[in-house]
Amino acid sequence: MAALARISRQALSSASPSTQASFLHRALATEAAKAISPSSDRVKWDYRGQRKIIPLGQWLPKIAVDAFVAPNVVLAGQVRVYDGASVWPGSVLRGDLNKITVGFCSNVQERCVLHAAWSSPTGLPAETSIERFVTIGAYSLLRSCTIEPECIIGQHSILMEGSLVETHSILEAGSVVPPGRRIPTGELWAGNPARFVRTLTHEETLEIPKLAVYLEVEKFKKSLGISI
Repeated sequence: MAALARISRQALSSASPSTQASFLHRALATEAAKAISPSSDRVKWDYRGQRKIIPLGQWLPKIAVDAFVAPNVVLAGQVRVYDGASVWPGSVLRGDLNKITVGFCSNVQERCVLHAAWSSPTGLPAETSIERFVTIGAYSLLRSCTIEPECIIGQHSILMEGSLVETHSILEAGSVVPPGRRIPTGELWAGNPARFVRTLTHEETLEIPKLAVYLEVEKFKKSLGISI
């Protein structure tokens, strides 16, 4: 190593100024490339550390032992995820102003945002409450709303303050529920703003909870050795 250093110094001293500058530029560029190229171990470490469980004051998010929260989900403040529930990659649940609840065997799919206001214009509780066997489609936004058991919220939907989706109801993809709007039980609504489409059949209401148990299905696959 010492001999190599002497040869390098001799080469630099005998070279022209322009050659010396070129040599130093290449050497520094090589070192910089090494510095900004993370090793595979560093990449894995960053990935493991992406999930953010953020306490706000006295409030700390609570996750049931039997729940699944993806590695890059953000949970802040008054958030509770119950048994069998799942929150999928890229979602943000922000309970800085009020409570957010994901009920038993419900699922919040990819890149959803759930948060809550201080108060609701309807006078109802301003927390965001997702009850049992509910599916929240990817890229949806929920704010201070209540979703009763066994409902489906289509992807890219928006539910505003004080809105209520009653049990056994379906909201089609891309729907917008204005503040204070109520979706009655057993109905299909769609559009912006959301409007009544039709009444669901008995068979359709029976299928709703089956779609919600994402986590249980994945556990069953794992027990059988089936990869996703």
